[in-house]
Amino acid sequence: LTGQFHILSTDIVYDAGTSLNPGVDIGQIEGGFMQGLGYFFTEQLVLDGTTGKVLSDGTWDYHPPSSLDIPVSFNVTLIDHPNTVGFNVLSSKASGEPPLMLSIAAFFAAKDAIYAARRDAGHNEFFQLDVPATIGKVQQACLVTPDQLNINV
Repeated sequence: LTGQFHILSTDIVYDAGTSLNPGVDIGQIEGGFMQGLGYFFTEQLVLDGTTGKVLSDGTWDYHPPSSLDIPVSFNVTLIDHPNTVGFNVLSSKASGEPPLMLSIAAFFAAKDAIYAARRDAGHNEFFQLDVPATIGKVQQACLVTPDQLNINV
C-alpha cells in the first residue's frame, strides 16, 4: 500500500555463447539487470518544460539503484552454447546491455501486485503505469485511501 517493495529472488539463465570469462560475464549480467531496475523504478528524469534543462541531476533528485535494491537472492546461470554466427570472438556473445531488458519482469510483477491491490479495493479496470514506476506512482496506482492506512488498536 505504500508503494515500496523488495525483490526477494531473481534467477537469470543467460546464453552467453562460450564465455571468455564467466566471472566478468556474470558481473555484466548482474549489472545490466540492476541498471534496468533503475530505469524501470527509480531513475526519474525531470526536465524544465521551457528550456529542456535537466532538473534532476543532483544527488538529492536522481536515484540510481542502491545496494538495498539488489535482489535478496540473485542467481545467474550461464548456458554454454557456442555462437556460430559469423564475426564473433571465440564463439562468445554480448553480456553487458542485453540483460538490462530482463528486469522488465520485475516491472510486470509490480504491475500484477498493483492489479491485486486494486481488485481488493473493488477496481478491476485497466490502468497505465509509466516508467519509471517510482514509489509514489506505485502507491497512487494502488488507489490507496487514507482509511486503509489506519491502524486499529
